[in-house]
Amino acid sequence: MLFLILLTFSYAMFQGGFVSWFLFYSFLPFAIYCAALSFYSLNELEVTRVLQKSDYNAGEPLKVAVSVKRAKSFPLFYLLIEDHLSDSLKLASQQKKSKALLLPGLKKEFSYEYVIDELPRGEHFFESFTLRIGDPLGLFEKEKRFTVEDKIIVYPAYSELMYRPFENQYDQGLTASRERVQRDTSMATGVRDYQPGDRFSWINWKASAKRNVLMTKEFEQRQSHDVFVVMDCAPDKHFEPVVSFTASLLRAILKKGAQTGLFTMSNERASFPIRGGEQHLQQLFYHLAKIEAKCITPFAKVLDTDGLLIQQTTVSFMLVTAQITKPLVEKASFLGQRKGGTITLFLIKGEKETTSENERSLIAIANARGVRIVMIHGGEHQAAFSEVNFF
Repeated sequence: MLFLILLTFSYAMFQGGFVSWFLFYSFLPFAIYCAALSFYSLNELEVTRVLQKSDYNAGEPLKVAVSVKRAKSFPLFYLLIEDHLSDSLKLASQQKKSKALLLPGLKKEFSYEYVIDELPRGEHFFESFTLRIGDPLGLFEKEKRFTVEDKIIVYPAYSELMYRPFENQYDQGLTASRERVQRDTSMATGVRDYQPGDRFSWINWKASAKRNVLMTKEFEQRQSHDVFVVMDCAPDKHFEPVVSFTASLLRAILKKGAQTGLFTMSNERASFPIRGGEQHLQQLFYHLAKIEAKCITPFAKVLDTDGLLIQQTTVSFMLVTAQITKPLVEKASFLGQRKGGTITLFLIKGEKETTSENERSLIAIANARGVRIVMIHGGEHQAAFSEVNFF
C-alpha cells in the first residue's frame, strides 16, 4: 500500500498534468482508509450464536441466529463471517449457508441467520467463527477467529409404534397378544428398595419410615413382559433405519408399561439393564444418538461372546439387524432353546427392497428352528407387530 502511494505520487510529480494528479488524489482516500483499517482492532467485536434449543430429533430443521456487536462506529466496507461447523453438519443440506457477507457500514449491531434443513442423528459441535474485513480494492485484509462453542444432541427419529407382546408360536401361526402389560397391584407380596421408574403410589411409607430409605411394594406379576433388545452395529447402508426402528421399539415398550434393556457393541460395548421410566428412555435415546456403525465383529459372534445375554432368564429377546446370516440364525435358535422361548429378529429392509433367495432360505431355516422373523420395510414401523409381517 505504501509502495502504491509513493508510486502514484512520483508519477504525479514527474508526469504532471491533470490525469496524473487525479489518479493520485483518487487513490489517496483508499490508502487513508487502509491505514485506518490497519489500526482498527477486531477484538472489540462480540459474536454470539443463538440456538432455539439443544435437543432435536433427526430430520428436524435447525435455525441459527448469529449476531455481532461492537462499541465503535468505525465504517466497515464489508464483513465476511463464517460459522465453523462439525464435519457431520457440513454434509447436511443448508437452505442458507453458515458463511455470509455483511455490509455493516456504521452499524454497531448486525446479524444474519442460516438454516440446516435436516439434522443428521448424532452429537454436533459448533466450534468458532472466522471474521474478515477489508477495503474496497482488496489491498488490505484483516482476519480473526473467535471461539464460541455450542453443542446440540440430535436423537434418532422414531415412529409411534403400538407394542403388543408376542404370544407363543402355535400351529395356526404367530399372533401378538393384546393383553395390557401391567403388574397385579391388588396383592403386594413384599417390599424392596425404590428403583427409578417405580410409581409414586407403590411406595410403602411405613416400611420407608422404619428403614429411613424409600421402600416400594413388591407386586405379583401376572406375566413377565421384560424385553431385552440387541441392536446390530455393523456398517450397513440401512444402519440409520436400524437405529430409528430400535428407538421406536424401545419407546413403545416403555410407553406400554413394560421394562426393557439394550445391548450394543460399536466402538465399545454398552449394556443398559432392564428398567422402566422416562429417565431410562432418555438414557437409551442419548446412547442411540451418539452410536456409530463401527462394529467389526459379526452380529452372531456378538451374541455368542457376551455372557450377559445368557444371564437374562425371564426376558424376551428382540434382535434388530439389517443382515441375516446362517450363524446368526443358529445363535438365535440356541438362545431360544436356552431361554425356553422364541427369539424375535427384526430384519430391516429398504422401502421397496425384496428378499433375496438366500435370505428366503435363511428365513425358512429360522422358522424351523423357532426363530421369529419380522420384516420391516422402510419406515413402516407401525406394522412391526402386525401378522402380515411375520415369516
